[in-house]
Amino acid sequence: MKKSVTKFMMGVLFVMVAVTSCKKDDATTTVDTTNNGTFKVYTQGSITTVQNLPADTIVGTNPVTGQPVGAGKFKFFSLETGQLIENTDSATTKWDVAFRGTTILTNAGTSGPGAGGAFVQVGLFADVLSVSSDSAFRTDAAPTYAIRTGSNKGWYVYDGANNLITPIPGRVLMIRTASGKYAKLEITNYYKGGVTPASTASDAVKLSEQRYYNFRYTYQASGSMTF
Repeated sequence: MKKSVTKFMMGVLFVMVAVTSCKKDDATTTVDTTNNGTFKVYTQGSITTVQNLPADTIVGTNPVTGQPVGAGKFKFFSLETGQLIENTDSATTKWDVAFRGTTILTNAGTSGPGAGGAFVQVGLFADVLSVSSDSAFRTDAAPTYAIRTGSNKGWYVYDGANNLITPIPGRVLMIRTASGKYAKLEITNYYKGGVTPASTASDAVKLSEQRYYNFRYTYQASGSMTF
């Protein structure tokens, strides 16, 4: 009888451990449907994935260049909480990175009161395991930013012939957050749903689908420089 009870208790314990383990590894999702569609954030292990973060609504096109014209507003994001931050808090340390078109801000210098900064590291996301103690973090000094803008100067390349923006493989954004913590971030796509329109798609389609950031990042909450 005792052996049966023991086996039963061990079985219960095994199930509890298994369920707990699954819950720990399951992705947790935050959905915000107030920002031009569905904005999602989910975390699994040490990696947080962001889908469809809207980065400035397009309100028209430049009649001379044909380039999109946005409303001119940044979307502020906290790497610590995985949430969008209200524009009314843009002058605080609540946010770490901000997005408007292809421009990305960090919370320091001319962009905010934080201890932020960034630089672009060449390498695979999975292979970037630490931040060197002698890393040269840059701070925003508008109109120059820590994460450089322009085709093939920072994180993306612009295909003028097909009017498409594509992240450059092997470019990892090393971020120092507003509170002086560290994160590595990789932008995977610039279009809604994480799908780049076909080169044959109309410019109207390409414009309507762009400025939706899809990226993944690892944030080191302890302040460690190792991921």
